[in-house]
Amino acid sequence: MAVYITSMGKFLPGEPVGNEEIEDYLGRIGGKGSKSRRRILEQNRIQFRHYAIDKQQNSRHSNAEMAACAIRDALERQAGGQQEIGFLAAATTQGDLLVPGFASMVHAETKLPVLEISTHHGVCGSGMQAMKNAYLQVQAGEHERAVACASEFPSRAFKHTRFQQQAAYRDAPMPFDTDFLRFMLSDGAGAAVLQREPAASGLSLRVEWIDNQSYANRYDVCMYAGQTHGSASSLSSWLDYPSVHEAADDGAMNLKQDIRLVNEMPKVGVNRFFELVEEGRIDPHRIDWMVCHYSSHFFREEIFRLLQLGGLTIPEEKWFTNLYEKGNTGAASIYIMLEELLYSGRLKPGERVLCMVPESGRFQTSYMLLTVVGSEGESASSSAVPQQQREPEAPQLEYDAGNLVQERLVRRLVQVWIDFEQRLAGVPIIRKLYEGRFTMDDYKRLMVNIRQQVIDGSQWIARAASYIPIEHIELRSAFIAHARDEHRDFQILERNYVAVGGRLQDIQSGEKNIGSEALSAYLFQRASREAPYDLLGAMWIIEGLGCRMARYWGEMIQTQLNLTDEQVNFLLYHSESDENHFERLERAVQHPMLTEEIASRIVKTAKTTARLYLLQLEELDHV
Repeated sequence: MAVYITSMGKFLPGEPVGNEEIEDYLGRIGGKGSKSRRRILEQNRIQFRHYAIDKQQNSRHSNAEMAACAIRDALERQAGGQQEIGFLAAATTQGDLLVPGFASMVHAETKLPVLEISTHHGVCGSGMQAMKNAYLQVQAGEHERAVACASEFPSRAFKHTRFQQQAAYRDAPMPFDTDFLRFMLSDGAGAAVLQREPAASGLSLRVEWIDNQSYANRYDVCMYAGQTHGSASSLSSWLDYPSVHEAADDGAMNLKQDIRLVNEMPKVGVNRFFELVEEGRIDPHRIDWMVCHYSSHFFREEIFRLLQLGGLTIPEEKWFTNLYEKGNTGAASIYIMLEELLYSGRLKPGERVLCMVPESGRFQTSYMLLTVVGSEGESASSSAVPQQQREPEAPQLEYDAGNLVQERLVRRLVQVWIDFEQRLAGVPIIRKLYEGRFTMDDYKRLMVNIRQQVIDGSQWIARAASYIPIEHIELRSAFIAHARDEHRDFQILERNYVAVGGRLQDIQSGEKNIGSEALSAYLFQRASREAPYDLLGAMWIIEGLGCRMARYWGEMIQTQLNLTDEQVNFLLYHSESDENHFERLERAVQHPMLTEEIASRIVKTAKTTARLYLLQLEELDHV
């Protein structure tokens, strides 16, 4: 099953911070500027970065909040659809809390509905682990839509006040393995939406494969926090100290990098590249864009050198990075780079994008191959334009003025309808329509899934007619006329399906989904009882959909998919024919047989039918 990245989002806190301002935010340890700063910045060549702390070193965001902002940015770019997200994978190096997991905190910040989550903890590679988890969840059919995100907030760990209080460095300079990272890392978050189909418009990125490899069995720890260098294995963790204070005093809590060992990282990454070429998974000549997360320009040059030694170079003009303008945001970097490239207008359908993320934590390497799909000239799915959604309004139902039973019945039915229409707007397939993201596949799925209910409609109405007492023969005649009018409507639906490229045998062999089964069973059960007047409530909902929603939806579908009247006339026709059916419903409501008891049953049946109809739309394809 193909999986597509259909939207991406980012969050970079605050204004860009230039090199001369870094210590205005992070502070000067002991009041003195770092002697290593200039050399480190000359090597990494980063010009700007972002911090989620201010110059007073107060946090302006939490790490989870930044991730949530990136997720919202991604969802808004393709017109929302939060209810459809079934899986969230969240990655970071250091979360806001030790417990619970980062994904739980991000889920709470996003206010997404109940869903499955997964936390990925590590360094740069954790972002790719989250991406692969989301990719596999969608590919396996576990979820139709997933979000992967990564967020980093290292600046608050580099505040000068944290180091000034540590006994280990009171009379000694800050070790280079810690000072180095203060000028390497910055804050930010990125997110990607993954789903089974490409975006309705613009460009998407089809995920061909993701390869994550760990080499922890071959190397010592290189980038770490929670221990001091050379700790005995039995006392290797900050948790093994007598107190947290003593662990902090010893520098165990500081984020550090083994500078000598980190030079192994490019070798590990390039070696895996050669292996993937040998396996036939990468053809260097077919790569149009190389998106590589390197933490410093120094490592870019080393990667180029190693590739040339192996005789497999990718021309420099194909490499894309925003390290120098956006900074090194660790696990979030690959998301922030892809977000910029996707919306840059530089991608073309058919191009291949190879992503590389080496990690020095204890050495991991990640590769991801993407193919650009969509319409040339459109930068991304953000071009989808939400439709103007109407305020809920019940269909007009006339009643005899002064008849309190009729008046109360109509008032209660209107309340049922308003609730029903509001809930309809939240059903995934309908929300996609309202948000301008409706696809041809959505239209076909909708037709296949409602066909059986359309066939059953005339049948349960005809059955109900046979149970109406002879003294109310005019109501029986109305039911029979209604069934006669609708008994061939399914054929219009089949013609629409074929007219948009579907195969007749596919729609004719379709099964009821579980919502349709429940709706049909309920309506036939009610229709098989003596004097089933309460089914007027079911007609209120179903015929109301025709009067109030059919043309509205039909014209939206016609506009979004550029269809002719003949391809959507089932919906267009029902907006007119169901007005005639509503006149019969009005005559039934005005009938002398109506009592308070019957009215209450009508309302309950309307509520039940509304809920089951929603279930039918919510459970598309779930047979």
